Amino acid sequence: MVYFILFIALFAFAIYAFRKNRKRPVENFPENWKTLLTEHVHFYNELSESDKKTFRQRMMLFLSEVYIEAVKTELEDLDKVLVAASAVIPVFGFKEWHYNNLSGIIIYPDNFNGDLEFEQNGESRVIAGLVGSGRFEKQMILSRKALHHGFKNATDKGNTSVHEFVHLIDKMDGEADGIPEQLLEKQYITPWLKLMHEEMEAINNNKSDIRKYGGTSEVEFLAVASEYFFERPNFFRRKHPELYAMLEKCFQQNLADRKRKYRNKA
Repeated sequence: MVYFILFIALFAFAIYAFRKNRKRPVENFPENWKTLLTEHVHFYNELSESDKKTFRQRMMLFLSEVYIEAVKTELEDLDKVLVAASAVIPVFGFKEWHYNNLSGIIIYPDNFNGDLEFEQNGESRVIAGLVGSGRFEKQMILSRKALHHGFKNATDKGNTSVHEFVHLIDKMDGEADGIPEQLLEKQYITPWLKLMHEEMEAINNNKSDIRKYGGTSEVEFLAVASEYFFERPNFFRRKHPELYAMLEKCFQQNLADRKRKYRNKA
């Protein structure tokens, strides 16, 4: 455990020192990454050609502002593509977005436990993603296995990396509380709270198809419901029309209609 905590602490300090002295330029999007995007990111495939170009530019802007490092494994191009895509997806409805509460991302080969260890076996090694706090503030840890799995299955309702970026969005108003005040206009906050608590009760009474983890807290409900919104928008709108409408306002994206247009065009 000491090794991993020391690594993260040094990683955080290196990011701070580098950022204090100079900014990295925004690089051009590597040509070979277009194939990776097309093969792995369904969200990207459903965009118009002009929006695809914007999506790629937003990815590179993100990568110029946040450092990514891998532990006990080599950082691959696909890792970078999926992380950057995960960052852009929930905020693509906004013309400009900067994750001011994120400096670096550390990728582990597999899931890890509460002590940030991934090499030990056991039931405790169940964490797939984590947004740091305290001395690990502005850091994110992701399991590569979970990162890749989130983009492999287009019919499930989950995506670990998108989940963690929604947590970051939630924290941008100063507190992670399940109320995305940076995104949601004030008149919608009370209706959102009502919908959220009603659905959390349904989850905990086994009367909802939203993942059970969403019933553990308001913070996790927002992240879990957002995963569902981005992964299965048509199904989510059919099953939860009021929640869909609220998240559409929140993220300023009507994914279900865009998906329909994409399918008709295809």
